[in-house]
Amino acid sequence: MKRSKGYLSKTLKSLRSERRITPADFVREFQIGERIRISPVPYYRSGQIPHRRYKNLVGEVIERRGRGYVVRVKLGNEEKKLILLPIHMERV
Repeated sequence: MKRSKGYLSKTLKSLRSERRITPADFVREFQIGERIRISPVPYYRSGQIPHRRYKNLVGEVIERRGRGYVVRVKLGNEEKKLILLPIHMERV
């Protein structure tokens, strides 16, 4: 049978790290204008994890939206807006 090539294909393998999820990761607060690094945690699947192309990119927090944040990231010559949960973000 042919292997699936979906949106999250090979994601767990490429994002695997030694980092553990702690309760403090879920309640982190970020200020508008703060710079963050995107570090996807593949083990937490409540909601969508960011695509692996955004791994380790630095962005700026634009606004708060529900439990997550809207982050502006420059990818090539374009600016992208991503909605991320605080578990997938680290301060720079």
